[in-house]
Amino acid sequence: MKAFLILGALLAIQSVVSLREGLRFLRRVRESRRSVGTFAPPAAVVIPCKGIDPDFDVNLSRFLAQDYPRYQTIFVVASENDPACEALAARIREWGQARGGPSKIDLVVAGFAEDRGEKVNNLIRGVAAAGPGAEVLVFADIDARPQRDWLRSLVAPLEDPSVTVSTGFRWYLPGRGFASHLRAAWDTSIATLLGDHDHNFAWGGSMAIRAQDFKRLEIVERHWARSLSDDYGVTRAVRAAGEKIHFEPRCLLASCEETTFVEFLRWSTRQIVITRVYAPHLWQLGLASSGLYCGTFLLGLVLLGLAGSPPASLLIVAFLAAILLLGAAKGRLRTAVAREIFADEGTELARFGARYWQLAPLVPWIMVFNFVVAGFARRIEWRGTLYELRSPDQVRVVRRGEASQ
Repeated sequence: MKAFLILGALLAIQSVVSLREGLRFLRRVRESRRSVGTFAPPAAVVIPCKGIDPDFDVNLSRFLAQDYPRYQTIFVVASENDPACEALAARIREWGQARGGPSKIDLVVAGFAEDRGEKVNNLIRGVAAAGPGAEVLVFADIDARPQRDWLRSLVAPLEDPSVTVSTGFRWYLPGRGFASHLRAAWDTSIATLLGDHDHNFAWGGSMAIRAQDFKRLEIVERHWARSLSDDYGVTRAVRAAGEKIHFEPRCLLASCEETTFVEFLRWSTRQIVITRVYAPHLWQLGLASSGLYCGTFLLGLVLLGLAGSPPASLLIVAFLAAILLLGAAKGRLRTAVAREIFADEGTELARFGARYWQLAPLVPWIMVFNFVVAGFARRIEWRGTLYELRSPDQVRVVRRGEASQ
């Protein structure tokens, strides 16, 4: 009983701190609705693509209709055989007739590399295609849906010389199936770690950096040349230099894909395996945090079954109920964030927005599975390609899928 009370107290403190951070996150989201300013230097937006996702056309249209004065868009595929290549080429031909949006659009075929991830290789080739006048390099994922002011909002913080990287993050909206609901609850628990502090991390699907800083930090040469992870590479470079990553709430990007439970487990575990290799301290903290939650609950349930006196049983139930309520309260904050940022998704959020807090108690159990598996796994499959992650600077392509040939 004494061990449970100690663990319960630690978990309660952790939950209260997490709830406080959630309140700060929501406040920052609301404060970000102010004007973004006028800073908008010429930018090159690099978007790696592979295959055609369900919302490909919608997302593509959003990237080509940004409210930004001068920007070049560079789409990159690994192979001409990729279905995205033909779709992008057709869209570029249409753009050439209609104009509007970017000042220039390029389609780059990057080829393959054996010692780095396909996405990273695409990004490297895309950066090389950026025009000499581009003062800012922007990186995005085609499976995320930007608002019309996304690019302006992402670049604006770089007006501050103390900011090296400006970043947003993915925000999964609950789909129609249970697995997509669970993924939304899982992923947004990571998104809300970002904020107005000095331990932000860059996310490659919504990230901007000055071209001169990108070159000065030797991102390609030192951090991407033999890497699988683009965002951890940038994060490591900025932190090693003692510089700042700014989180911009306006640049939370909605993703609306459906998934199965097995696909969700594979996807979530892959994220943690990458974290284990590129940021082992975060893996250790995550394992300890989710392990504390699940271990305390398991111990509490065992003691509840063994408890012979009502006072002891009531105390255990009170502790467990308090933890559940604190977690649900944090989840409700994520529901509020989604409604603030994605007002045009009001109908779907009215139906499924409660899943952020209703499924919050399940998230730590999924994460314990992810973190434990990541402690042993060194191979991941990413869009049909199997990689072996030997170290942050040593990646081997084990097998490519048919779509990657």
